[in-house]
Amino acid sequence: EAFIRNILSKPFKVPIPNYSPLGSRALGLRHAGVRKALHDPFAEDALVLYEPPALGAHELIKADEKLPVHVVVDPVLGKVLRPHQREGVKFLWECVTGRRIPGSYGCIMADEMGLGKTLQCIALMWTLLRQSPDATPEIDKAIVVSPSSLVRNWYNEVAKWLGGRLSPLAIDGGSKEEIDRKLVNFTSQRGSRAPTPILIISYETFRLHANVLHRGKAGLVICDEGHRLKNADNQTYQALNAMDAQRRVLISGTPIQNDLLEYFSLVHFVNAGILGTAQEFKKRFELPILKGRDADASNRDRQEGEEKLKELIGIVNKMLVLDYILAVTKSTTSDKVVLVSNYTQTLDLFEKLCRFRRYLYVRLDGTMSIKKRAKVVETFNSPHNPEFIFMLSSKAGGCGLNLIGANRLVMFDPDWNPANDEQAMARVWRDGQKKTCYVYRLISTGTIEEKILQRQAHKKALSSCVVDEEQDVERHFSLGQLRELFTLSEETHSDTHDFHCRRCVNGREVRPPPEGTDCTSDLSQWNHCSDKKGLRDQVLKASWDSAVSFVFHQRSHENQKGVA
Repeated sequence: EAFIRNILSKPFKVPIPNYSPLGSRALGLRHAGVRKALHDPFAEDALVLYEPPALGAHELIKADEKLPVHVVVDPVLGKVLRPHQREGVKFLWECVTGRRIPGSYGCIMADEMGLGKTLQCIALMWTLLRQSPDATPEIDKAIVVSPSSLVRNWYNEVAKWLGGRLSPLAIDGGSKEEIDRKLVNFTSQRGSRAPTPILIISYETFRLHANVLHRGKAGLVICDEGHRLKNADNQTYQALNAMDAQRRVLISGTPIQNDLLEYFSLVHFVNAGILGTAQEFKKRFELPILKGRDADASNRDRQEGEEKLKELIGIVNKMLVLDYILAVTKSTTSDKVVLVSNYTQTLDLFEKLCRFRRYLYVRLDGTMSIKKRAKVVETFNSPHNPEFIFMLSSKAGGCGLNLIGANRLVMFDPDWNPANDEQAMARVWRDGQKKTCYVYRLISTGTIEEKILQRQAHKKALSSCVVDEEQDVERHFSLGQLRELFTLSEETHSDTHDFHCRRCVNGREVRPPPEGTDCTSDLSQWNHCSDKKGLRDQVLKASWDSAVSFVFHQRSHENQKGVA
């Protein structure tokens, strides 16, 4: 094959000694301006995004020089993309070039957290900025909009993968005049020689300076942590939606967080009109889907009763369990731990515990500046850094942070929104992680926290039906059960187990989980036990006697053995 390619790659030579063509063009020869692909589409492991239609010899003779060419991802990036990322880049390119859905140029990239969505988007931008089937750049500028805490991370990732091939412009602070000047310079760039073809900007800065950006045009807009655009009525959504940018990519590992109308807002942003209006979507899709999800579905419209808090459970034994987990981890392993909570008051309790036990720690919450966050994360991730614990407010740092310096994470309290918990739990199990990961979710038995966990399962099942197109997804709640969300169950080892399990007899698991289940599966398909005999994790096993009554445990990916 290589020999044939070598022969075919040689230019045609007229078999006449000392032949010199008469005139500027010779019969049967094309002039030197024939189009070529930027990268070799026949090279080993080449990622080809577009292959021009095959033409016969007669068609080639009649065709002019403007034949379409292959579009091939730069081998510098193509060789490091894993199989799922190669598929992702191809999906993104087909969507934003209108080849997947004619007339639509956007998409939602909903890979789970930690699967390398940033690299896929960098490969997409670099390809669009340099190539197209017409042998010219598809776009001349791209804008990446992200949370403030991730602006510097995007800048670093572009520099990491593209080196000195281009200079992105990152804006995460400065005076109004300075920012306006930079944005004017960016929007005024034209053509393939733009000095800074990629703008990286925070949602807040984009909204505040939208009037400047709206004067220009962008070939592509990428919205990281795009679930921020779930509300079509907020100013950030409207500012972004008004941008003159046909191609739009929304990145979110959790595109459905609470209800289907949020999902509609995201889809409408990237491909306006594809699902009709909000009213049409609600009538045609949302209401029938929700009615079908109810365990007691009938022909009447169901309205979910207003959730009222009847009992507050105060002090629980979770701090005692946490104390054990940290002590055993510190004394028996070299692992680092991330502690996550929704509340700064709980982080205060963590600090007291760490000072009492003399654990070295760092804390990240909303009071820490954006610039300092990046430095703190980088320092903690260093294997030579002595800090044992990273305390994290899920609201301030639950999205996007890469904390692979730790391989154990404790979720101290659940959130009504399952996406917030999933985002926070994905801080340690990410690309670059070399150690086995353990995620612990501490839930107070029989309290509202178990009801929140069950409600999360209901919302995740809805996401599975729509995003993942799963058919046989368990139905979790009837209307009557929703009314019992705030009832305290004092005589149970686990209300969630009592509610879900169909594989136990007399409290003992007699049937294993279905084949193929992992940590993303419904809790009813996890392993579980009411004593420590069935546990593999030695840290949790040693902590059992502190205050543990029941454990759901599962393992994903044999190579990493992540235990939750």
